[in-house]
Amino acid sequence: MHMTNDRAAISSRPALKHILAAGTIIASLFAASPVFAQGTVAGTLIDNKATASYDTPQGETTIESNTVSLRVDELLNVTVASADSGDVSATPAVTNRVLRYTVTNSGNGSEAFSLAADGNVGGDDFNPTITSIVLDTNDNGVYDAGVDTVYVPGSNDPVLAPDATIRVFVLATIPGSATDGQRGIVDLTATTLTGSGTPGTTFAGQGQGGGNAVVGATTATATDDGRFVISQATAALVKSASVIDPFGGATQVPGSIITYSIAATVSGSGSLTNLRVGDVIPDGTTYQTNSITLDGVALTDAADADAGRFSAGAIAVSLGNVSAGTTRTVAFRVTID
Repeated sequence: MHMTNDRAAISSRPALKHILAAGTIIASLFAASPVFAQGTVAGTLIDNKATASYDTPQGETTIESNTVSLRVDELLNVTVASADSGDVSATPAVTNRVLRYTVTNSGNGSEAFSLAADGNVGGDDFNPTITSIVLDTNDNGVYDAGVDTVYVPGSNDPVLAPDATIRVFVLATIPGSATDGQRGIVDLTATTLTGSGTPGTTFAGQGQGGGNAVVGATTATATDDGRFVISQATAALVKSASVIDPFGGATQVPGSIITYSIAATVSGSGSLTNLRVGDVIPDGTTYQTNSITLDGVALTDAADADAGRFSAGAIAVSLGNVSAGTTRTVAFRVTID
């Protein structure tokens, strides 16, 4: 009985060794190279060989097969995505307005990409005119004129490692005929220089490391759009006056007090920057000290922390940035001389 157990144990050893050898081979495959978005890096060699062992009267013998070596082909894939959080505001006839995009090499090999921008894609209200495509040279995500590099097709096509990205800016001019609230679309397209086409298309010997290049699911070209929206705010002023005479009436006689009100209304969309309202004290009247108000709140005449001041015979009130759809009212008083 003891011998039977020993023989069973001995006969199980080769099988166990086969299992361990297979496990070692599998582990070596997964440890062969880093894994990227599209898998093993192009050009990597995957080596594999089998082993076998058997018992002879002289003891256990182990043999190995030949090594099978396969080179990983390059998968050509790319993605493009707008890097703006929403529509980018613009005004009619403005030049070099910027849209931002991110281009990502989602393949498994280092690849160069051609870039093209199109402002005449349809489905919008106006066609932006493309001024230039610019590469984010200092990689800060912000367009820096004179620092970032203007893209020239065939000259400085960006080369990206697997999973690497580059920020791309498209500069455009907005037509003067565009009106408030209208939108204009600009497409940015990136295409692998090795080739593109139907997924599975193969370019023999053109992959990284000497293998083939194979078009992936993205067709090796990708497009996304950015959008301009016209935000054109305008201001209108309406001035009115009310009079109280010394007798409690509304006659305009010496001693009567005139309250002037100026309503500044911003319409359209977006906002106006640093809106200011001023008014010269009319001849034949005397300004009443510290009578300026903004939306009913008293302001001082001095050039201090509040928004109002009186100087050189005129009042001035700074309204700051005022959003469209807002009305701010300035008032002051004078006495008829």
